[in-house]
Amino acid sequence: MTEKEKMISGEIYYANCEELLKERENAKDLCYEYNNLKPSQENERKETIKRILGKTKENFLIEQPFICDYGYNIEIGENFYSNHNLTILDGNKVKFGDNVFIAPNCGFYTAGHPLDYETRNKGLEYTKPIEIGNNVWIGGNVVVLPGVKIGDNVVIGAGSVVTKDIPSNVVAVGNPCKVIKQL
Repeated sequence: MTEKEKMISGEIYYANCEELLKERENAKDLCYEYNNLKPSQENERKETIKRILGKTKENFLIEQPFICDYGYNIEIGENFYSNHNLTILDGNKVKFGDNVFIAPNCGFYTAGHPLDYETRNKGLEYTKPIEIGNNVWIGGNVVVLPGVKIGDNVVIGAGSVVTKDIPSNVVAVGNPCKVIKQL
């Protein structure tokens, strides 16, 4: 099994193998290209994002700057909007449903590192997928950690750190993020 196959399957893998280094470099080059387009270059911006991401629908906007690790593991639904400074570490699948709105300075991190320092110092890590449902609003400065699923019709309050799954039809806030209200 290649390191890339291990990464996508959630097993411990070596993140700095030649194949993954090259793929991250390619994604970073595309993000650089995207982030340096003028905001008025709407068509070029949309086409560049389509070259970066694994799957998009037709109606979306990702404000600059945008950063990701690979891009091909990211899927966005229809009517997706992200404000400035979206970071997605997509060693594993990151899937956003339809009508997802993300405030500035948010991060979605599929990568995790072993607690054992000797293993961690060898450059080994793991990934777990992230899934965001439909009709989700994520406030500013939110961090979503590996393996989290957020249901449909959810509001995540600003500054939250989402460490566990959030069910549908709720407002959740805090660090760690917890449900505070049913919708």
